[in-house]
Amino acid sequence: MGMNGYCQVLGVLSAVLLLHMNRLCSCQDAEERKVYIVYMGHLPETRMYFPASAHSSREDVISVFPSGTFHLHTTGSWDFMGFHETAKRNPSIESDIIIGVLDSGAWPESESFSDKGFGPPPKKWKGTCQGGANFTCNNKLIGARFYADGSHSARDSFGHGTHTASTAAGNPVNGVSFYGLGNGTARGGVPSARIAVYKVCNDKGDCGNADILAGFDDAIADGVDIITASLGGNLAQSFDTDPVAIGGFHAMERGILTTQSAGNQGPHEGTVSSVAPWLFTVAASNTNRGFATTIGAKFSWTANTISAFPSMNTSAPVVHGLQVTSNCTEDLARECSSTCLDSKKVTGKIVLCDTEFRDGIEEAASKGSAGVIAQCNSQTPYPEPFVTPIPMLCFTKEIYRSYVAHFNATKNLTGQILKSENVENIDPHPMVASFSSRGPNKIAADIMKPDISAPGVNILAAFSPLGSPSSFPSDKRSVSYNFLSGTSMAAPHVAGAAAYIKSFHPDWSPAAIKSAIMTTATRMDVRSDPQGCGSGHINPVDAVDPGLVYEIEKKDYLSFLCNLGYDLGKISSNKTKGCPEEGSKNMSPAKLNYPAFFFRVPIMKSFVVALERTVTNVGPPNSIYRVLVPQIDPSFRTTVDVFPKALRFNSVGEKQIFKVVVSGKEVIEGTVIHTAILWADGQRSVSTPITIYSAPQ
Repeated sequence: MGMNGYCQVLGVLSAVLLLHMNRLCSCQDAEERKVYIVYMGHLPETRMYFPASAHSSREDVISVFPSGTFHLHTTGSWDFMGFHETAKRNPSIESDIIIGVLDSGAWPESESFSDKGFGPPPKKWKGTCQGGANFTCNNKLIGARFYADGSHSARDSFGHGTHTASTAAGNPVNGVSFYGLGNGTARGGVPSARIAVYKVCNDKGDCGNADILAGFDDAIADGVDIITASLGGNLAQSFDTDPVAIGGFHAMERGILTTQSAGNQGPHEGTVSSVAPWLFTVAASNTNRGFATTIGAKFSWTANTISAFPSMNTSAPVVHGLQVTSNCTEDLARECSSTCLDSKKVTGKIVLCDTEFRDGIEEAASKGSAGVIAQCNSQTPYPEPFVTPIPMLCFTKEIYRSYVAHFNATKNLTGQILKSENVENIDPHPMVASFSSRGPNKIAADIMKPDISAPGVNILAAFSPLGSPSSFPSDKRSVSYNFLSGTSMAAPHVAGAAAYIKSFHPDWSPAAIKSAIMTTATRMDVRSDPQGCGSGHINPVDAVDPGLVYEIEKKDYLSFLCNLGYDLGKISSNKTKGCPEEGSKNMSPAKLNYPAFFFRVPIMKSFVVALERTVTNVGPPNSIYRVLVPQIDPSFRTTVDVFPKALRFNSVGEKQIFKVVVSGKEVIEGTVIHTAILWADGQRSVSTPITIYSAPQ
């Protein structure tokens, strides 16, 4: 790691120290040999090596926790959201906005990062270009730093960081496609904004917790306005050991909003890994863009895998189960398990694989197969279209079995995999992607997560020509723009939208921007999993004028943490001692002024539960908002009411309190009701989700 990986510490922001226990002691205890992160208040960057027990009493230590590794959560999307190039903008203010991207670096030569027409960086910029070897910044890509072990440069050889940065704020680039697919203009949400990259992830997509914390500290000190982090763990973890939660809290303290990907562990419930209320957690949804790949002969079958190669209409014999090597069973060969395919038997042939696991696809590609026909498995993370190293189709179980039956009934079957084609989804309404992680929040059950949904499937954006377009070792193609899918692709969409809103409202707090986006979101398709879509699908144009916002101050978050029993000094950048106000220990997390309600109701008993919220008028000075209260299905034996029915504002910035009351009886255990209330003044609509769930009291 280069010494330029870290920047000066701002005020009392933390320095990061890695403690490798096996360096200075011969401790046999596995716990003593773990790598720890020690957060300290005001020391310069350094590395120290001593057992965890040696630092627990030091006054300058804020917190100590085991280190770990996060992973990257892996165009027409802006138009799909109604955010067209012709949208109203404030170019001069937008040009002063800086988005910090914590990822795998960037490819600075990409047209998406050209500084043609850009003036010098904003005066508030305090950062630098420490991109390392062979890396040059410009007036668009104004800053770069690198931290990840083994890195000698902020240059992105993986592709992920280039993709997310250009999605958030890349220049418009015409005539972009992936081998002819998705041809059009690739652009970011705020093309006039500046970008600073912080390479906290290595070229394999692994992101060290200490590097993430260092990236946050530097981004804050450098003067960025928005931070986006498309990375995280597989599961939610405690706020005081989650580096994004800690770094995001420090950013919030200084007026910086952090967007984070929800995770790619869906569709199971409780898998969302970004759960802190001060983070903006983003789920992935589809758009109206789709792709179809067909295998044809006498009959034809079509699937949605992206198979795109410079010249492709692959015609070859089809084989299944006869390509086994001597050290594998026929069943394993049918699954294309690693080391099970005999290259002499599969070279130049289309192989049937009974699963779509990556190892199987790689096995077929590495053994010289001309193509793959696989059985899609909803439990894998690739049910949506994905790029492969060889021509491929992925069928649902039923269709796959039909094709296998056709294969078995046909002697010497020859298949022809045609090049993928652009298709428009029959149903253009956005739905949550199956891979996108779902709620509920496993750390703070009363806080809705994810917060919002944004495009995350088939996103075409800039890419590193050194990265594999399909992330398969056997794929040696080099591209400048590539399709990626994941919540990683959704988070920078929200970062771009947040920057767009900030260009109209530079003084708005992170909570106000987040509220504006959540309360103006488009309600999702009724078939979407409500545990996965948050408030709905992002609508950047309406979010500029939300009418009302839910403000949350630092002291509110501290009260929230205090109620959950956290040591506040381990999360805040200040050495906070004690709760911010009397009684905050008894303040239910459900009372946080969040733009969403969670009601816990008793099982099979009569109940009346009430929660209050405060809204701030950011619309016209003289406004009246009236509430639309949802009607709950009578079978749930539950009603929702709101008091008062109207909110009258006389000035901008005025605050009003309202109460939502949920009442009912004999609700069955496990019942979950999702609905929303709507405040409207005739021009603006403020939608607030409500979740009611029965749970032991």
